[in-house]
Amino acid sequence: MDNPLWMLVPWAVFALAAGLKFWRITNLFRRNLLGVPSRTERFRQVLERIWAKDQQDFQKTPPLQNQ
Repeated sequence: MDNPLWMLVPWAVFALAAGLKFWRITNLFRRNLLGVPSRTERFRQVLERIWAKDQQDFQKTPPLQNQ
Protein backbone atom coordinates (compact mmCIF):
# COMPACT_ATOMS: atom_id res chain seq x y z
CA MET A 1 0.00 0.00 0.00
CA ASP A 2 2.78 2.36 -0.90
CA ASN A 3 0.75 3.98 -3.66
CA PRO A 4 -0.93 7.20 -2.45
CA LEU A 5 -3.86 6.62 -4.83
CA TRP A 6 -5.22 4.08 -2.32
CA MET A 7 -6.23 7.07 -0.22
CA LEU A 8 -8.84 7.90 -2.89
CA VAL A 9 -10.71 4.61 -2.45
CA PRO A 10 -12.58 5.66 0.74
CA TRP A 11 -13.47 8.97 -0.90
CA ALA A 12 -14.79 7.15 -3.97
CA VAL A 13 -16.94 4.87 -1.79
CA PHE A 14 -18.25 7.88 0.12
CA ALA A 15 -19.02 9.76 -3.11
CA LEU A 16 -20.86 6.75 -4.55
CA ALA A 17 -22.92 6.29 -1.38
CA ALA A 18 -23.77 10.00 -1.22
CA GLY A 19 -24.77 10.00 -4.87
CA LEU A 20 -27.06 7.01 -4.42
CA LYS A 21 -28.64 8.54 -1.34
CA PHE A 22 -29.20 11.82 -3.19
CA TRP A 23 -30.74 9.94 -6.14
CA ARG A 24 -33.16 8.08 -3.88
CA ILE A 25 -34.24 11.23 -2.05
CA THR A 26 -34.76 13.23 -5.23
CA ASN A 27 -36.59 10.29 -6.80
CA LEU A 28 -39.49 10.93 -4.41
CA PHE A 29 -39.63 14.57 -5.48
CA ARG A 30 -39.43 13.70 -9.16
CA ARG A 31 -42.32 11.26 -8.85
CA ASN A 32 -44.48 13.82 -7.03
CA LEU A 33 -43.68 16.60 -9.50
CA LEU A 34 -44.29 14.43 -12.56
CA GLY A 35 -47.54 13.08 -11.18
CA VAL A 36 -46.54 9.44 -11.41
CA PRO A 37 -48.86 7.52 -9.08
CA SER A 38 -47.35 5.25 -6.46
CA ARG A 39 -47.90 1.50 -6.41
CA THR A 40 -50.52 1.90 -3.70
CA GLU A 41 -52.32 4.57 -5.71
CA ARG A 42 -52.33 2.42 -8.86
CA PHE A 43 -53.65 -0.56 -6.86
CA ARG A 44 -56.39 1.64 -5.38
CA GLN A 45 -57.38 2.83 -8.87
CA VAL A 46 -57.61 -0.77 -10.11
CA LEU A 47 -59.83 -1.72 -7.17
CA GLU A 48 -62.07 1.29 -7.76
CA ARG A 49 -62.48 0.38 -11.44
CA ILE A 50 -63.40 -3.20 -10.49
CA TRP A 51 -65.86 -1.91 -7.89
CA ALA A 52 -67.47 0.52 -10.38
CA LYS A 53 -67.80 -2.25 -12.98
CA ASP A 54 -69.40 -4.56 -10.42
CA GLN A 55 -71.82 -1.79 -9.44
CA GLN A 56 -72.84 -1.30 -13.07
CA ASP A 57 -73.30 -5.04 -13.56
CA PHE A 58 -75.36 -5.25 -10.37
CA GLN A 59 -77.67 -2.44 -11.51
CA LYS A 60 -78.22 -4.13 -14.90
CA THR A 61 -79.36 -7.48 -13.44
CA PRO A 62 -83.12 -7.86 -12.93
CA PRO A 63 -84.36 -8.42 -9.36
CA LEU A 64 -85.00 -12.00 -8.27
CA GLN A 65 -88.60 -13.17 -8.18
CA ASN A 66 -89.78 -14.81 -4.93
CA GLN A 67 -91.91 -17.87 -5.64
